[in-house]
Amino acid sequence: MPGVTEQLCFETPAFYVNKHIFARLKEDEENLVIHTLAREQWMFKDSQTFFITDHYLNYKYMLVNLDRVEPNDLKELLITAWKNRAPKKYLKEFLD
Repeated sequence: MPGVTEQLCFETPAFYVNKHIFARLKEDEENLVIHTLAREQWMFKDSQTFFITDHYLNYKYMLVNLDRVEPNDLKELLITAWKNRAPKKYLKEFLD
């Protein structure tokens, strides 16, 4: 995806687009923290795989259990998170 960079965030790998984080490995290395505007939908689908802790109540992020998540769901979440954070020029480049 255009414009993606990797940096450390809380000493774990994190992925950014245009200086905005859209996903990072949680410190436990078992879960992914991902930006989402539809977390209730995902958590309703499978609360064992998609969930939040109290820390994330007021943020647009959820946790994804990497041992449980289906590859297609993870791909959809990553692409959607990137699209939600990417500037228009990267969206156009990605969609062309």
